[in-house]
Amino acid sequence: MGCYEIDGVTPVVAPSAFVHPDAVLIGDVVIGDGAYIGPLASLRGDFGRITVGAGANVQDGCVLHCFPGATCTVEPEGHIGHGAVLHGCTVQSGAMVGMNAVVMDGARIETRALVGASAFVPAGFEVPAEALAAGNPARIVRQLDDQMLAWKANGIRAYQELARRSRATMRPAVPLTAIDPGREGLLFGQEVSLPRHEYRQPRPEAS
Repeated sequence: MGCYEIDGVTPVVAPSAFVHPDAVLIGDVVIGDGAYIGPLASLRGDFGRITVGAGANVQDGCVLHCFPGATCTVEPEGHIGHGAVLHGCTVQSGAMVGMNAVVMDGARIETRALVGASAFVPAGFEVPAEALAAGNPARIVRQLDDQMLAWKANGIRAYQELARRSRATMRPAVPLTAIDPGREGLLFGQEVSLPRHEYRQPRPEAS
């Protein structure tokens, strides 16, 4: 990983966390047990503390930062989708911020809430526990039902497992010039995770 101290403050990464080698951590950054930090994520603790709790994930291309004297916090099992930007906000335990969403200073995404993809959550806005917020600016759309809460919890588990797989098996490699004979690829099916629009559709009964 790109890991840099500033003003004598060095990032802290728990031994069981996975931080991709192409992620960047600067200064007052604390990564908890079993967390996953994806490639090209930038966590800049050069003005205030950035905390990613145990079992949380910050996916590829995310940016976490804050104004001087503030903090940016992802609590345990927080789930931050590809390309999201968090600035001086709090994402509580089990909450999810969707792809390319922006969450601004002093905003709070409460326990098991969901911020939709590409939403803009303005400064000081609060998303209640187990609620869905979407739009630009974000507004509260509805409470999440049990199905959506289960889908979201499964996504968190999938990234916790990815942190373990990445620590165990991810290595630099030279690309092949052709696919190797008999290649099976990654042996995962839809039992691991489904896109939300497919998860909500009725599933055919087994015969």
